[in-house]
Amino acid sequence: MQIVVTGGAGYLGSVLVPLLLDDGHDVTVVDNFLYGQTSLLDCCHCRRLTVVRGDVRDSRLLHELIPRADAVFPLACLTGAPACARDPWTATAVNFDAVKTIADVLSPSQMMIFPSTNSGYGVGEAGIHCDEDTPLRPVSLYGRLKVELESLLLNKGTFVTFRFATLFGISPRMRLDLLVNDFTYRAVNDGFVVLFEPHFKRNYLHVRDAARAFVHVLANYHQMKGRPYNVGLSNANLSKLELCELIRCQVPSFQMVTADVGEDPDKRNYIVSNARIEATGFEPAFGLTNGIEELVKGYKIVRHNHYANV
Repeated sequence: MQIVVTGGAGYLGSVLVPLLLDDGHDVTVVDNFLYGQTSLLDCCHCRRLTVVRGDVRDSRLLHELIPRADAVFPLACLTGAPACARDPWTATAVNFDAVKTIADVLSPSQMMIFPSTNSGYGVGEAGIHCDEDTPLRPVSLYGRLKVELESLLLNKGTFVTFRFATLFGISPRMRLDLLVNDFTYRAVNDGFVVLFEPHFKRNYLHVRDAARAFVHVLANYHQMKGRPYNVGLSNANLSKLELCELIRCQVPSFQMVTADVGEDPDKRNYIVSNARIEATGFEPAFGLTNGIEELVKGYKIVRHNHYANV
């Protein structure tokens, strides 16, 4: 299968692309290498990999590459609320306009799997799991762009969208600004973290399981198309304090300080049901405990914090 992955050298893409190559697909990666990452060097021996150093805002490039593809995974994104708030123009151009262009170029016979986010649920209701029918109430520009684009894509009836939980785990293009990765880094290197609104809950997913979800949909596309799917660990709807306690099981010296004054600018607080994708046969293979153990090991190598999107 011919697959185009935009943003394929990023945190998720650099895990997904080797998986696709191992499965025998021909993969074209489009990336502008914004962060100077070298995450796909280990794949360059594979003749089925093509790397295009380009920007998804270049519509001529998209019109050249997309018609050749059997499937497109538009991962290129200005990721995270802080990055989007700092540069809303670029966020709109990359996160919304470029993906809309791809959708407009694609024919009904071509596949697209779009990675959205469950941050679109915003602030949930206590004790009630957000499923795919729960109203979306994003609290950031990042969330709003994802929600608006997902609605546009689903209205076409031929695409699949993922509402990914907060990702974690080691990647060749590492990110330390994701919550589990960040807290574990602080545990290993600082020994403490200051928590604002520690009761706020999130759902979590290992980056390798996020990559596995794309492969799962490729094998089940016609049964799954036209619908959104929450993708996360059903046993990991945890508050920030609960997450820190789990990290402390592996880093016993880790201390958490709860701040009585101040607030977290990120107001997301919800729990999520992943039953819809689980009903299709998809099950995550990597739990939070495994991921934290992996991160602790990885942070013996990663000793500085330039691995971030902020």
